[in-house]
Amino acid sequence: MERLLNGVFWVSKVLNYIAAGALTFMICTTVVDVFFRAFGQPFIGAYEIVGLICGPLVIGLAIPLSSWNKNHVSMEFVLLMLSKRKMDILNVMTRIICILLFVFIGYNLLVLGNYFRSAGEVSPTLLIPFYWITYVVGLSCFIECVVFMCDIIRIWRERA
Repeated sequence: MERLLNGVFWVSKVLNYIAAGALTFMICTTVVDVFFRAFGQPFIGAYEIVGLICGPLVIGLAIPLSSWNKNHVSMEFVLLMLSKRKMDILNVMTRIICILLFVFIGYNLLVLGNYFRSAGEVSPTLLIPFYWITYVVGLSCFIECVVFMCDIIRIWRERA
């Protein structure tokens, strides 16, 4: 069981490093675009790179490690009024709901990616295909489901 938890954590960290790289590339692209615009020559395709490619990658790939580290917003003041057992039950129930939600999102992103691939959808200026972005973010949603399952395991291991 420990190997599974460590493996999921490692995959989440790798995805987070990719997200950090995409964020860095996003920042550099924006800086170059601003610099070029000062000289009257905008960076062609900067909007596509920042908004359509790097943005979804940064957000989608950072989600699993953020959930693993519990860096998300939580309503703890409500949970603190409950007993430990009720708190664990509520946490498990919310994780199950989140798993269902992310399975739905991931599946629909893969369907959308298939549509983009079959339709030949590309960005208007740089002609970069969209389908691989939706596939990557969809895969990240499924990894998020595994993170939630590991969270359930961690909750019940604390109880034992």
